[in-house]
Amino acid sequence: MNTTTAAAEAHVTVATIRTWARRGVIAATKTAGKWVIDTTSLARRIAIGARRTARKAKAFVLTAEHCIALGGNRWQRGDMDRVYFNNWAEFAGLELTFYGTGNISSACWQGEGVSNSQGYKLIDSLHKVYFDVTDGKLYGRFGFGQSRVATQQEVLNAACRGIRAAAAAL
Repeated sequence: MNTTTAAAEAHVTVATIRTWARRGVIAATKTAGKWVIDTTSLARRIAIGARRTARKAKAFVLTAEHCIALGGNRWQRGDMDRVYFNNWAEFAGLELTFYGTGNISSACWQGEGVSNSQGYKLIDSLHKVYFDVTDGKLYGRFGFGQSRVATQQEVLNAACRGIRAAAAAL
C-alpha cells in the first residue's frame, strides 16, 4: 500500500508514515522514489499505538525539548525564545530530490508526484516555521511562492500537523 493509504488507515500524517519507514518502525521498501508499506507490519504498529493510547489518556503538550529532538534549532534573544525548524518540508509531506547542480529532479507532495515547478513553489511558500517556547504554539512565516497544489496556509497546517505527530511519536 502507498503512504497516503497507510496514513489514512493509521490516522497519522503521510510524513509520519515516511518517518516510520525510514526508521524501520514498519516494514517498507522504496520503489521508484515511493514507499511501499507492508500491511501486516502497519497493522502491528497500529495495534501498538492503540495500546499506548489506551494507557496515555492525557493530552499531548508540545515542548521545546520535543522540537529540539526533532531537529529544531533553539534561538533566544531578549524575551524571545523560539525553536526553528529548517526541515519543515519533511514534516509537511514535501519530498524533493535534487541534481548535483541544486535544481529539483523530482517532487512529491503528500505522496503524490508534482511538477518540479510546483515543488519550487511549495518550498518557497513558507519562509520559516518555529515553535514559540513562551506561548507553546507553532508559527510560520509565509514566503513568496504560491502553488496550485496547496495554499500557503495548507502547507503551514501540514507542517504543524507533521511536527506534532512526530513529537507525539517520540
